Amino acid sequence: MSKRLIGLLTPIIAVLLGIIVGTIIMLASGYDPVAAYSALWNGAFGEIYYTGEVIRQVTPYILAGLAVAFAFRVGLFNIGVEGQFLVGWLAAVWVGISFDLPKIIHLPLAIIAAAVAGALWAFIPGLLKARLRVHEVIVTIMLNYTALHVSNYIIKNVLTDHKDKTGLVKDSATLRSEWLQGITDYSRLHWGIIVAIICCFIMWFLLERTTRGFELRAVGFNQHAAQYAGMNVNRNIILSMVISGAFAGLAGAMEGLGTFGYVTVKGGFTGVGFDGIAIALLGGNSALGVFFSAILFGALKVGALNMPLEAGVPNELVDIIIALIVFFVASSYIIRKLLDRFGKKEVK
Repeated sequence: MSKRLIGLLTPIIAVLLGIIVGTIIMLASGYDPVAAYSALWNGAFGEIYYTGEVIRQVTPYILAGLAVAFAFRVGLFNIGVEGQFLVGWLAAVWVGISFDLPKIIHLPLAIIAAAVAGALWAFIPGLLKARLRVHEVIVTIMLNYTALHVSNYIIKNVLTDHKDKTGLVKDSATLRSEWLQGITDYSRLHWGIIVAIICCFIMWFLLERTTRGFELRAVGFNQHAAQYAGMNVNRNIILSMVISGAFAGLAGAMEGLGTFGYVTVKGGFTGVGFDGIAIALLGGNSALGVFFSAILFGALKVGALNMPLEAGVPNELVDIIIALIVFFVASSYIIRKLLDRFGKKEVK
C-alpha cells in the first residue's frame, strides 16, 4: 500500500473510529445513536439556513487550521492561535468603526489590519524562539491570556465608554452580503469564505511551489541540516510564526467583519484557535486537508445544536466525538502500521 494512500486513509479511519466509539458511548448512556446522528445531519444540512451556518462556521475554522498547520510544517507548535485570533478580531473591528472610506479601500484595510495584528502577536514567540530558544508553546500559551485581557481592556476603555460591546462596523468595512443571506434563508453566511479559500491556495503555493517554502519546510524537517545547507534558520522560524499569526488574525477578521460585525468583552476564550489544532491534525497539516477537516468540524459544531431539540441528546457528546477523533489522529502511527501490514498481506 502506497504512502499516499495510507496518508489519505488514516484521517478517514480516525473519523470512523471516533464515530464508532461515540456511538458506543451513546448506547451506554441510554441514548439512541441513530436519532442523534439524524438530528446532527438535519441540524447541519437539513435546511438551507443550517447549511449557510455551517459554511459560516467553516470560514474561521479554515483559517485557524491553516495557522496551526503552517507552523507545524516548519516544525513549530503555534498553540497561540486563539490569542492571535482575538487581536485580529479587535484590529479588524477597530479599523471598521474608526474610518469613513470607500469600501474598495476600507474593507481590504480592515482585513489587512487583522492579518498584521495576528502576525505581530505571533512575531513575539517567533523572535524569542529564534534568538533565545524559548519554547514557543510556553510563550504562546501566555500570550493567549495576554491577548484576552488586553483586548477586553481596549474594548472597555478605548473603543467604548466602559461598555462591553462596540458598535457595528461601517457598511464600507463589512463582509456581510444580503444576497448570500437571502439565498440561505437569512443565515449569517458572508463573503469571508472566499478569503479562506484564497488563503488555502496561498499556503499551498507558498510551501509547495516557492523557494522560500522549500526553505521553510527544510527547517521543519531538520534545522541543523538546513543551517548546514546555508539557510537562515532563525529568519525562517520568525517568518513562519508571522505567517501563521497572519492566518489566525484573518480568522478573527471573519468574525469581526462578517459573522458579528462587532467585538465584545469576553469572559473566556472562543475556542476557535484551539479547534484549529484539531483541524490541522486531522487535515494532515496540508491546505486541502485543512479545508475538508474544517468542513467536518463546522458541520459537527452547527449540527450538534439540533441534537438536544430533535433527539434529546446533549450536544456535549459531539465534543466527545471530536476529542475521540483527535485521539485517533494522534494515534495515527498505529493506524499507519496496521494499514501498512494489511497492504503487505494483500501483495503476498
